[in-house]
Amino acid sequence: MTAVTPTTSDDEPILSLRGISKKFGAIQALSDVSLDIYPGEVVAIVGDNGAGKSTLVKVLAGVHPASSGTICYRGDEVSLANPTDARDLGIATVFQDLALCDNLDVVSNLFLGRELGAGALNEVEMEQQTWALLRQLSAKIPSVRTPVAGLSGGQRQTVAIARSLIGNPSIVVLDEPTAALGVAQTAEVLNLIEHLRERRHGIVLVSHNMADVQAVADRVVVLRLGRNNGDFAAADVTYEDIIAAITGATDNAVSRRAGMTGATLTRAKEGLSS
Repeated sequence: MTAVTPTTSDDEPILSLRGISKKFGAIQALSDVSLDIYPGEVVAIVGDNGAGKSTLVKVLAGVHPASSGTICYRGDEVSLANPTDARDLGIATVFQDLALCDNLDVVSNLFLGRELGAGALNEVEMEQQTWALLRQLSAKIPSVRTPVAGLSGGQRQTVAIARSLIGNPSIVVLDEPTAALGVAQTAEVLNLIEHLRERRHGIVLVSHNMADVQAVADRVVVLRLGRNNGDFAAADVTYEDIIAAITGATDNAVSRRAGMTGATLTRAKEGLSS
């Protein structure tokens, strides 16, 4: 695995994962995965289907506690046993399905479950905070009182990202944010990611789209068969290098381990036939 130097001026990561493994019964979804997330940096997590990307996202979100390994937040070991633990630490996750209420407007979606006001809702304050947050993100939404059902795909993603920023998290995890979006809407979301980086959030971007990854990522972390299979500085890695790491067509720890396993099986078969 290629070692890279952090692309930010901060030497200490916000979050460090070491030796993270996750089993579902007999299925080993993650094996000895390590990951560092720095402030003001976009880390792209890429890999083929079944590589463990979604499982890693859910470990970060506290949905699936890790079976083994350690997680450190600003140098202190912590536990992500549930989503509340992750939220309290400042880890916000935007899942691919967005989890928006189509019948509610933008303001109601942003503050759903976290409404302001004692007794009566403070609609004015919530609307002002919504506009302030959207302006910080340079979001293109004509009215915050528009039902979410009437928004475009890019605007809906904007609402989901803005909602994740309520409470000012230090880390924002984005799971396939540009999936099923058109060219203009994808550009809008990538622009949002740039604004998140400028605000010094640590961003984890899970994506299958290599063009999006190369457009905004500072580092590219490759997962293959539930293991780390590359950690590259985005400015120094080619598209071909990333694809080689994703498919296993490269010399690295995972491919060597697979080769050793194959050689062991071959020798065993030869011993049985002799």
